[in-house]
Amino acid sequence: MDAGPALMTLCAIALDCPDPLALAAFYSTATGLSNAHGSDDDFAGLRGPNGLFLGFQRVADYHAPQWPGQQTPQQAHMDFEVDDLDLAEAALLHRGAGKPAEQPGSETLRVLTDPAGHPFCLTTSRTVRKRPGVGVTPRGGAATS
Repeated sequence: MDAGPALMTLCAIALDCPDPLALAAFYSTATGLSNAHGSDDDFAGLRGPNGLFLGFQRVADYHAPQWPGQQTPQQAHMDFEVDDLDLAEAALLHRGAGKPAEQPGSETLRVLTDPAGHPFCLTTSRTVRKRPGVGVTPRGGAATS
């Protein structure tokens, strides 16, 4: 069955955090995205290719998400494709990322956390990865059971 034309296009991702400008700086140095005009202490953003906006909003009494546990849910999740996992991991750790002790046990996938505690994955190109409870997800494809 043909799904027809897309009804929506991803245009923004926003993360809760305690310090929007600091988190924007982390992601700017990690991704090369440009700072968005009008960023301030309460809301900061980065602008990417094709207009994608990555925003960071201040939340009073912020609690960092816990991974893999769900006592404090992830709030958001992003995957970033990299050419070299070891090199990317080292560079991100140097810039302030964290690395949870528990990892998925894959040679092609690593879980890191940004300075505000949001988990994100680094993955190599053409990775096929298994997500808990989701099935196998080919890069660019739909999940299978």
